[in-house]
Order: sequence, then C-alpha cells, then structure tokens
Amino acid sequence: MSVYRLLISCPDAHGLVAVVSQFILEHGGNIKEAHHHLDDQNKHFFMRIEVESNSVSCTLDVFKNAFEKLANQYNMAWKISDSAQLKRVLIMGSLSSHCVADLLHRGHESELEGEIVGVLSNHNKLSKLASWYDVDFKKVSINKDTKNVDIIKMTQAVDEFNPDVIVLARYMQIIPQDMCDKYAGKIINIHHSFLPSFVGANPYERAAERGVKLIGATCHYVTANLDEGPIIEQDVVRVNHGDSADDMKKMGQDVEKITLAKGLQFHLEDRVLTCNNKTVVFS
Repeated sequence: MSVYRLLISCPDAHGLVAVVSQFILEHGGNIKEAHHHLDDQNKHFFMRIEVESNSVSCTLDVFKNAFEKLANQYNMAWKISDSAQLKRVLIMGSLSSHCVADLLHRGHESELEGEIVGVLSNHNKLSKLASWYDVDFKKVSINKDTKNVDIIKMTQAVDEFNPDVIVLARYMQIIPQDMCDKYAGKIINIHHSFLPSFVGANPYERAAERGVKLIGATCHYVTANLDEGPIIEQDVVRVNHGDSADDMKKMGQDVEKITLAKGLQFHLEDRVLTCNNKTVVFS
C-alpha cells in the first residue's frame, strides 16, 4: 500500500504531536506509522509519520499547500513524499566491486525501495556487472594531469542520470564542493572504518598497525569535509592480534556491504533527518 511520508524538524513547542495528528485527521488521513524524538540539549523536535495515501480526502498537492500554513506557524523544516514514487539511485564506484555488486543484486531482487538508474565509474571494471544487471554504465576517467577538467565531466555525467540519491560505493575520488552543495543530503558514502577512527585512505592497514580489536564501516552523508558528514549507520566486527591487514579487509568488506545497504534503505524510506552534523534515524 502506498503511503505519504511526512518528515518534520523544528524548534520544540508544546503539543506538536497533537497538532500534526489533528491536521492529518482533519484531512481524512489514517496514520500507519509514527515516530518522534526530542533533542533535549538543543530543544529541537523531530517527527516522521506515514499516512495511508488512499485515506487522505484530497490530492497530495492540496495536502502540501494546507500543511505549509501549519509548518510556517511552528517554523518547521519539512517534506512530504509519496512512497509510490521510487527514488532514482546512481551508484558510483572505482575498482572495488563488492558494494556495487551487492547493491545491484538487491536492486535486481527488489530489496531496495528505489530504482537503480546507472553505474558511474572512473574505471571499466564495473561495466560487466552493470551490463549483467541491465543497468546503464558510464566511465569518466579521472587523470592526475587533467583532473580539474575530468571532475567537471564527472559532475556533468552525474547530472545526466538525474539522480535523487548518489551512492559512493567505494568511489575513490573526492567529490568537489559544488557537487556536495548541489546534492546536499543526497550523496551517501561508505567508509571502510568505524569513524571517526582512521579517516581517509588505507584504514585496514592503519587498524592492523594500531592493534585494534574492532574494525567497522560507516555509512554517512557526504560533505566537503572528507569523511566528516552526518553518520547514518555503522557496524563492527571483532578482530585480534593474529589478523593481518588482508584478513581485516576481507572481514570488513562484508560489514561494508551490509552497512551501506542499510543506510541507503533508511534514506530511501525517508527515515533520516539531519540536524547540524548529526542524524536522527527512525529505524
């Protein structure tokens, strides 16, 4: 059954849950799922509600226009989406294929609430995977001597796919500031470390050198600050002194796949709200 998803973020005020629920009732809506959270430290309120779309007594546009008056009254940042309109997902990868293959398979098996519209890479390796899953593939090389020009070509290629969400599935290039700004809150990255530990390259090697007992993966939104965007999902696996960097890499790749898939699904289901550099995830 299709649902409308209402996400709200605003300063705390008395009776917000009742006010929003009453608005939905007045428009015939039947609430299927509801979550809310108050950040006591910042006095900020977050809410996610699913409303059965066929229960609402008006069109979605009319519902939005009416809710805007209420939202302005309480200084709400808000959005309403229709679950029947699947988000367009663009996967970006480089040479590592495990995360790309996992997402393509989940898309093929209809496990993701989104439509994978393409794979974009700076290498040819992923083209066979995309072809097998009947997904459009495009290569844009990023060369050291022509990097600035190549990055512009890459961003143009991204725009041509017209994505609603971009997934960096081990795409080993830094995303430029203008692209981060244009797609703010719509670029998801998987980092092969339990952030904030081991930011940047070669985290498994550095983890082995440090002698850690846990390694992990972090799914987060991309900002211009490398590996510092709001965290959506994380997971870990135990390691010990006998595990080499290669051992950790093999174990870590399984964690990366699961963590990225969960984080992406949370985003596709409109379960993530951001506040400053933190997230509220209504899982």
